[in-house]
Amino acid sequence: MSSQTQNPISRRAVLSAAGAFTIVSPQAVRGTQANSKVSIGLIGSGGRGTYDARIAHNDPRGQITALCDLFDDRIEQAKTALQLEKVDEYKDYQKLLANPSIDAVIIATPPYVHPEHLEAAVQAKKHVYCEKPAGVDIAGCQRVIRAGRKADPKKVISFGFQQRYGPVYLEAWKRVKEDAIGPLAAARAYWIGGDPFTRREYPGLDPKMAEVRNWFCYAKYSGDIIVEQDCHNFDVLHWFLEGLPIRVVGYSTRKVRLTMDIVDNLTLSFEWPNNMLVNYEANQLTPRGFAKVGEEFTGTKGTITVSRGAMTHFKGQNDSERIESKRDITFEALEQFLNRVLTGDVENVAERSALSTMIALLGREAMYTRKEQTWKGLFGNIA
Repeated sequence: MSSQTQNPISRRAVLSAAGAFTIVSPQAVRGTQANSKVSIGLIGSGGRGTYDARIAHNDPRGQITALCDLFDDRIEQAKTALQLEKVDEYKDYQKLLANPSIDAVIIATPPYVHPEHLEAAVQAKKHVYCEKPAGVDIAGCQRVIRAGRKADPKKVISFGFQQRYGPVYLEAWKRVKEDAIGPLAAARAYWIGGDPFTRREYPGLDPKMAEVRNWFCYAKYSGDIIVEQDCHNFDVLHWFLEGLPIRVVGYSTRKVRLTMDIVDNLTLSFEWPNNMLVNYEANQLTPRGFAKVGEEFTGTKGTITVSRGAMTHFKGQNDSERIESKRDITFEALEQFLNRVLTGDVENVAERSALSTMIALLGREAMYTRKEQTWKGLFGNIA
């Protein structure tokens, strides 16, 4: 399942784009009055899309005004969940994007169409909140990078890498940067849990559409679990280690989920610059009752573990400090998205998010081939 790259992208351009944003007036960011609600269209009205949309819709600054999905039942479920009495409905996302009254879109479609949908939203000059990952292959990630570079500088492009916005993650990052645990010496990350998806039968539905309904079960649609789910961990490593890996080796297998075209457990060993070794482990076969999700960063003076639920700073023997999240960090991600749309504090993280996704692609190639893979060997001059 190897991939080939094209259109090399320079490291300097990547790094300059990764952290840059532009401040513009709210009136320039939106075509409507700055004190009115942000009109939002949801592209992909499934479970995750509806969850994101509920947060945005319940915020006094946002309003879901349009729903789009290939399947009528998904639109009806979203309408009920969001308690929408009046909403525009679409099966064609291009028609939703052509609606001039819509300021922003939430893209929560299956990962294989994220590049297509994000590119179209950028061309339509909408603010975009796109769920992770950026894509499921190199070509898709390159498409996201190109779209981000061509985007209107007045438009927000955010991704559903929620850890970037979570208070406990920001506190952990601050402590690492302030040398609270000393120079970094090692890192680990993991996503250990159960199967999050149940394959369903759709009698009478075209077989290809039935596959799309069960998109999670197929690597060609989901990218496999390392891309669809574990990209969260890799985005955190990209952030905290301030760069991209050099090489990786690893393995994956199927132990219990034998009917799906994806693995259910994997283990990887990465090398980052400065001789930084990073172990990664994930599975979707652990029975209910145990789960472990997050990252660990070990320095010469201590260790910080961080997850969506909490940050713990281990300072010494019998000396630790724990800070717990007060809520799901998806709230912070979407609230900041709305705030950026309204204030003009624009971010465009398309390129950064594509690079984080590409760390997952690198790991996937290693575990599929059971051979060492290097960043340069797989992606050429991209970053």
